[in-house]
Amino acid sequence: MKSTERHKLKENEFARSVAHARDLVETRGGDIGRVVVAVVVIGAVVLGYSWWRQSRNTRATASLAQAVAIYEAPVVVPAAPAPGSPMPVQQSGTYQTEQAKLEAALPKLMETAEQYPSADAGLTARYYAASALASLGRYAEAEQRFQEVADKAGSKIYGRTAKLGQADAQVAQGKYDSAIAIYKELAATAKDHIPTDGVLMALGRASVKAGKMDEATRAFQRVVDEFPTSVYSADARRELEEVRKGSATAAATSGR
Repeated sequence: MKSTERHKLKENEFARSVAHARDLVETRGGDIGRVVVAVVVIGAVVLGYSWWRQSRNTRATASLAQAVAIYEAPVVVPAAPAPGSPMPVQQSGTYQTEQAKLEAALPKLMETAEQYPSADAGLTARYYAASALASLGRYAEAEQRFQEVADKAGSKIYGRTAKLGQADAQVAQGKYDSAIAIYKELAATAKDHIPTDGVLMALGRASVKAGKMDEATRAFQRVVDEFPTSVYSADARRELEEVRKGSATAAATSGR
């Protein structure tokens, strides 16, 4: 086939394609128009949501940063003034006591948590708020906040550390059985972010307070056997010995 003939054939094919497309638009123009409009609307919604989400995350992060700045502010006790001198002015950005600092940070942390509950920054703020409440001795409130973090975070790192905080708050309230159950769960599934040796120490100490000396013995013994180089190893040996002495004394007393 000559080059000119091939060129004409291609032109004819192109012309037929154009004609077919024109006929399709004429016969189904309404449908095509609706599809185009739908695509444009969906694209606008996706872009709008992406922009809104990014903007919301930016605001959440900024709010968290302001709250954490208070939470981590230095505690500076002003020096006593010389006789006859006025009281020194507290340095900006500092607090006289840890309690004053935490009480100032807490409302801001909870504001961020409540305003951005689904954002990572909001979850982090709720965790910090729970920690602040525990440090202030408000253990029932701390337990509730830790539970909320655990529920929202699931298997994420904050979810696991929140479970640990929840158990600690329960121990402080004398809720030993529920705390021990959490420690056991965490000890069985602990990851790098939650060292198993630390969880076992908490389990052993909670068991001692609950009077469950066999549980305590097993927990402390695991630290000694499985984590001989742990920073808790010496404490585990000492507390294990105390448990054994206490158990022996109790046995001797009951046998009299």
